[in-house]
Amino acid sequence: MRDKTQTNSAAAGDGLIRAGAIVFFVGALATLVTVAPLLLGTTPFPTYMFGLSMLMGVGFLIAGAGVFQSIASGRRQAREGS
Repeated sequence: MRDKTQTNSAAAGDGLIRAGAIVFFVGALATLVTVAPLLLGTTPFPTYMFGLSMLMGVGFLIAGAGVFQSIASGRRQAREGS
């Protein structure tokens, strides 16, 4: 029996995973920008820049929520198919 899902269709949780990846990479970039002056011996950025670095963790949590949503959807489909 073939799966009815198209290869290019978006599954449950895909949007959250993509959004989490974007937020994670924005946080990673903010971390690099924030740490660079400390390593180069120049004037450090304001404190709120360190807060932007926390976006890495937020993005990781968003992507993790998408993964769990995808797992739950897969289990739901498997239960309905049996």
